[in-house]
Amino acid sequence: MIRIFGTMRSRANRCVWAAQETGQAFELVSVDFARNEQKSPDYLKINPNARVPAMQDGDLTLWESFAINLYLARKSGGDLGPRNAVEEAQMVMWSMWATNELEKHGLDVLFHTAFLPQEKRDPKAVEAALAAMERPLKVLDAALASGPLVGGRFTIADLNVACILLYLRGQADYLAKFPNVAAALKAATERDGFKRAFAR
Repeated sequence: MIRIFGTMRSRANRCVWAAQETGQAFELVSVDFARNEQKSPDYLKINPNARVPAMQDGDLTLWESFAINLYLARKSGGDLGPRNAVEEAQMVMWSMWATNELEKHGLDVLFHTAFLPQEKRDPKAVEAALAAMERPLKVLDAALASGPLVGGRFTIADLNVACILLYLRGQADYLAKFPNVAAALKAATERDGFKRAFAR
């Protein structure tokens, strides 16, 4: 059975969502970074970077949430994964793009609106992060105008991008400037796989 290490309050939730979408049996093994469990000797044997998530599938160990998701999608052989080399490259491209173009800024928004104590939140950091996301979100909005990102169906590319867009769920007015992005995020969070994952 696939083992996913982390908690639902970490990037491991992305991998749980992907596993739910593909219907693959898995176990979520709690590794709580809030208690520094990722630095335990046993876990460091799995991921020497002392980060979550990690995944084990038989003899295979993977780090990095989107690498894990791409693997789960490819392994499942269903609609979530690639049907050919072109689709696989496009799925990797969008996953890397989301990490490089959106994630840092999205985390700034999340931390300064929800995660940090009120006295440590900086509205200017939120403003700067949202401004920095405008250009890439315009790119994404244009790409989504014709439907899902790859192959005309919901795939791991859409899921991985949606994982980062989740950081903006509290920014409805801002997302309204990107109607295709907002619609895609709404549709992603209405999927049964998402609901099963985040009901944990």
